[in-house]
Amino acid sequence: MKRSEPAIAPRKPGSKILSARTVARRLAAVRRSGQRIVFTNGCFDILHLGHVRYLAAARRMGDRLFVGLNSDASVRRLKGPERPLNGQDARAEVLAGLESVDFICIFSEDTPEKLIRKVRPHVLVKGGDWDKSRIVGAPFVESYGGQVRVIRFVEGHSTTGLVKRIRRS
Repeated sequence: MKRSEPAIAPRKPGSKILSARTVARRLAAVRRSGQRIVFTNGCFDILHLGHVRYLAAARRMGDRLFVGLNSDASVRRLKGPERPLNGQDARAEVLAGLESVDFICIFSEDTPEKLIRKVRPHVLVKGGDWDKSRIVGAPFVESYGGQVRVIRFVEGHSTTGLVKRIRRS
């Protein structure tokens, strides 16, 4: 009997998907090369046009885009018991398939503050549905001369809106 391949391939060395332990080591090499690191975070439950445009715009603000991805448990705490629709490993793999995304790290806290402090990005980015005064990590990033940027929201494209439309169908 022939063995089948696993449904989701295991993480490989050199993968875009980093464990919390490997973040500092991988980013040290990026810093030594003088490249600018851009950081954003989110749930990215159902990847849609708004996400793709947002991530591409964020990537253009630097040389490497680092995405903090909410774990399944943190998504449930933030969005409710019926979310996420896709598990964290699947969401990470989909993000890793995007050319604009260089690194992904799943975090389990409700906010990415701890991860932002570890990454120390040159640019911290959030979507236009966030007021700059509410962006977690903004004071820290600005304290060492980093920038905090808000990218215009792509109207009509949100996972929450998509879920509502599906449920009405």
